[in-house]
Amino acid sequence: MKTRRFLLPAATAGILALTLSACGGGGGGTTGGGGGGSDADANLDGRGPITYVQGKDNSKVVRPLVDKWNAAHPDEKVTFKEQTDQADQQHDDLVQHFQAKGADYDVVDVDVVWTAEFAAKGWLQPLKDKMTLDTSAMLKPTVDSATYKGTLYAAPQTSDGGILYYRKDLVPTAPKTWDEMMGMCSIAKANNIGCYAGQFSKYEGLTVNASEAINSSGGSVLDKDGKPSLNTADAKAGLGNLAKAYADGNIPKEAITYKEEESRQAFQDGKLLFLRNWPYVYNLATTEGSSTVKDKLGMAALPGKSGPGASSLGGHNIAVSVYSKNKATALDFLKFMTSEETEKFYATQGSLAPVLSALYEDKDLVAKLPYLPVLKTSIENAVPRPVTPFYPAVTKAIQENAYSAIKGEKPVDTALSDMQKSIESAGAGS
Repeated sequence: MKTRRFLLPAATAGILALTLSACGGGGGGTTGGGGGGSDADANLDGRGPITYVQGKDNSKVVRPLVDKWNAAHPDEKVTFKEQTDQADQQHDDLVQHFQAKGADYDVVDVDVVWTAEFAAKGWLQPLKDKMTLDTSAMLKPTVDSATYKGTLYAAPQTSDGGILYYRKDLVPTAPKTWDEMMGMCSIAKANNIGCYAGQFSKYEGLTVNASEAINSSGGSVLDKDGKPSLNTADAKAGLGNLAKAYADGNIPKEAITYKEEESRQAFQDGKLLFLRNWPYVYNLATTEGSSTVKDKLGMAALPGKSGPGASSLGGHNIAVSVYSKNKATALDFLKFMTSEETEKFYATQGSLAPVLSALYEDKDLVAKLPYLPVLKTSIENAVPRPVTPFYPAVTKAIQENAYSAIKGEKPVDTALSDMQKSIESAGAGS
């Protein structure tokens, strides 16, 4: 997956697998998940220059926003430190600085799947009491992605959700359930094209797709207490849907190698009836000269068991380092970077999905991005990938076993049991 997901991108270079390295050791001054401790209590009134750290600004929104902030805050200027466009390198850079208790990274951009890990290690400032942030206007799943053990540790900044693309010349009405979609695969066969594809290569995208399948069938990878919950009928039904579709040929054999771009290209080339992918596909499929579906493109929420399915939640959060010396300034910068004006700028200038609910009904935005209502449905029904401080081990277990199940190398029951054991042994259930 990309480090940032685009709604209407100018380019698609940098479609990246989110290959997270193993969690670094070393804790901060707070107790994991509790929000107490000397580091969290220090410098709450501190004001002055701060540094904002984020991966490569492919969307070209950060510098204009920093310039705007600096013009209004000459005594509290922000320096933008731009990391690489490689998610694993961004992650490791943050870990290194947090472990060193460095005060040079005041505000940091974190992928939604890193928030729990960093919060558990005591590296993120709890956003409560003096540091409280109002999240009432934000989509609930985005707030959940920034929350760990009941405490908000980051501000939702941008979001994302999966979309079902379909050939509306062949399917006038989008399927609402998985079974309904599978029933339409006869249309694909009659037209000599593949029926359905997502991202099934053994990488982070498979964690997304497998989690969506399990969640959309009523199951979950982890239960509400953060313990693996995979030996259930619902989890079996979800992963079994993918395995059966692959065995039946409703998911074409080549899809086992697909990441975002391979699946997008297959759909644009007219080789698929249905595609699960992210919103960035819309612009490319409707504007690229080589696209065969530009006038035939339909978009809908992912199909579930009896209605909209549960997309895996994408996006990024923005957090204050517990070691920052100027936390009052850092909090004000968080509020600025998540304000309505900024969120609208993300959408119109950076093609990034906003976290504020009202913007999905904004007439001007919807005119420019007509699928925003569909995306809102996707995000509202979205479930974060497993929220755990042991995420790197969890995603590895999901990828390896889901891949084996889909290919038919393991029975679904065995794959889920092995997935459960791997997550437990990694400590995710402790």
